[in-house]
Amino acid sequence: MAWGRKKSGARKEPLFGLPAALADLRLSPADRIPDATDEEKPKKPVAKRKIEEEHEGEEPSPRERKPRAAKSGAKRRGKSRGRIRIGRLVYWGAVLGIWGVIAVVGVVIWAGAHLPAIQSLEIPKRPPTIQITGIDGSLLASRGEAPGTNIALKDLPPYLPKAFIAIEDRRFYSHYGIDPVGIARAAVANVLRRGVSQGGSTLTQQLAKNLFLTQERTMARKLQEVELALWLERKHSKNEILELYLNRVYFGSGAYGVEAASQRYFGKSAKNVTVAEAAMLAGLVKSPSRLAPNRNPEGAEARAQIVLAAMADAKFITEAQAKASIGHASYKVKPAGAGTVNYVADWIGEVLDDLVGQIDQSIVVETTIDPKLQSTAEAAIIDELAAKSVKFNVTQGALVAMTPDGAVRAMVGGRNYAESQFNRAVTAKRQPGSAFKPFIFLTAIEGGLTPDTIRQDAPLDLKGWRPENYTHEYFGAVTLTQALAMSLNTVAVRLGLEVGPKNVARTAHRLGISSKLDANPSIALGTSEVSVIELVGAYAPFANGGLGVSPYVVTKIRTNEGKLLYARQPDQLGQVIEPRHVAMMNTMMQETLLSGTARKAEIPGWMAAGKTGTSQDFRDAWFVGYTANLVTGVWLGNDDNSPTKKATGGGLPVEVWTRFMRTAHQGVPVAALPNAARGGFMSNLFQTSQVSATPSPSAPTSAGAYRPPPARSSAPPPNPNARPEAAAGLDGWLMDRLFR
Repeated sequence: MAWGRKKSGARKEPLFGLPAALADLRLSPADRIPDATDEEKPKKPVAKRKIEEEHEGEEPSPRERKPRAAKSGAKRRGKSRGRIRIGRLVYWGAVLGIWGVIAVVGVVIWAGAHLPAIQSLEIPKRPPTIQITGIDGSLLASRGEAPGTNIALKDLPPYLPKAFIAIEDRRFYSHYGIDPVGIARAAVANVLRRGVSQGGSTLTQQLAKNLFLTQERTMARKLQEVELALWLERKHSKNEILELYLNRVYFGSGAYGVEAASQRYFGKSAKNVTVAEAAMLAGLVKSPSRLAPNRNPEGAEARAQIVLAAMADAKFITEAQAKASIGHASYKVKPAGAGTVNYVADWIGEVLDDLVGQIDQSIVVETTIDPKLQSTAEAAIIDELAAKSVKFNVTQGALVAMTPDGAVRAMVGGRNYAESQFNRAVTAKRQPGSAFKPFIFLTAIEGGLTPDTIRQDAPLDLKGWRPENYTHEYFGAVTLTQALAMSLNTVAVRLGLEVGPKNVARTAHRLGISSKLDANPSIALGTSEVSVIELVGAYAPFANGGLGVSPYVVTKIRTNEGKLLYARQPDQLGQVIEPRHVAMMNTMMQETLLSGTARKAEIPGWMAAGKTGTSQDFRDAWFVGYTANLVTGVWLGNDDNSPTKKATGGGLPVEVWTRFMRTAHQGVPVAALPNAARGGFMSNLFQTSQVSATPSPSAPTSAGAYRPPPARSSAPPPNPNARPEAAAGLDGWLMDRLFR
């Protein structure tokens, strides 16, 4: 036997001392620090461990070898682990579900907290309607909702409400405010079409939105809509909800409710609509602005056919009725209110708050507007611009006509209200040019001068500023009447400096100009901006004998039931011009129409007076003229203040004024201007012949007499474009008046 070979039956020698103590010391796996993998291994029985320790290092016999773990054990362990995972999923699913429910409840509570208290909710009243009537009682315009009255469900033909149910909410009578089936159907349709092709809102939800909420597309608004729909279903019956819906839904063109829409589009009550018309009304709800017949008749008809098909599918009408109704909606689209009278309506809307305070009920506003004169004024402006806007590069115009006591009879704030709602008659301020000169001459008259006072028309230099006449010609010594009639700038500037620019501004403000006026030498040429209505109002005292006026358009305001809320009281502005000064000014401004810059302005049989105006670089063209019946001002120009192609006050504005005033004075008894000499120069011709000597340029002539204009200071060849009143010599002056 070899040394070192250990036999199983060999005798072991005893050991003593330290070797004996260490002889049986053994380290087993149990003595090691366990790691994660060791802890997971199942512990073996102690007896089994000892046997393994004793035979450690020996090769086990084939019989002693243990078979590997059976596959059945692995399966059992896999099933156990699967059950654990399923349990965990169920647990966490339940947790998340609970938190989800809590979150939904919280959101619903938050949305409800932003609603008014349910017990305080009431069906709101219709927003107030403002009906504006003319002097003859006719309806001119409406503001707010279209004045369609509520109509009972029982008074409507049965197919009208069914048309809305067929296309908007087929299950209206079977749901409780929200329709899960409809929502699911809309969701599927939207997914299949990859877009929003259907909506799931019920008629009740739509009513809730129209009554209480805004049109914003947010989740919060949708939740509030659902809550309010449930409240409406609990509070009201199905028929009450349907009736409310039909009377509140918007149909485009300012029409709210089926009655207003039927009147707007078909010219008749909703009680009398046909099946085809009912289908068209129901089709408008989807997109009122896009499908309104006055904007898109083809689209409205196509949508009506879809509604007819839906009604047939729901068995509300027969297939034959649906086919027979296609293309038979006899709609008569009424004008959507794009006329110039809407400038008047907007102006009225601005002053209502001052007259009656906040509007919380429907009212009727009675005005001074004459519908016939309004139409005449509108046509005069539009036709003139259509014919000559390109030639003169003029794009806009405005007109105001009022009685001498300030009652506005017509107002045009622009050529097309649909394109621009900016009111050039009230809001716009432009340079009046020479149309401002009557205030300079009146200040001079009030300072002691007369129409026959002589002043020099000659070049003028004020620290480098050299005002010139329109024709660049000068006429030397002229009367104030001639200077005003011919619109001589140098004379006006000299007079303004003579009486003082501040005094001129005070005169203009006293007569009715409310805009700020710069009190400098250029005020004589109308460089301070004013509005059309205030300039016309400031001319009114010349037509009424010197009484101050405030332009007005509203006479009465009452409720629909007839309760009077406002009645205008007469102005108490008193005398702003002395009668004798009014007489002088009227005599002077008559000459503007007889021989001056407004010779085209003529009203057969009527005495008329006025003044033209042209601002710098021909940017504005004005004419304000008046009779004892009407005071009318016309402005033409461009919104961007760009120059026109030499459009002057004596051209286009005079043509518009004459066309309007001739129509306005037909059938009106003739009346003379206050204290004006009838016939202008001819009435004073014999007085002139009695003047023994020509007064000196520094001394005024007798009142009522005219001084013939002298020859030009220079004698150039005759100018065919020169004004007739500037003809050289007394003969030309007289012949022009005797035989023209």
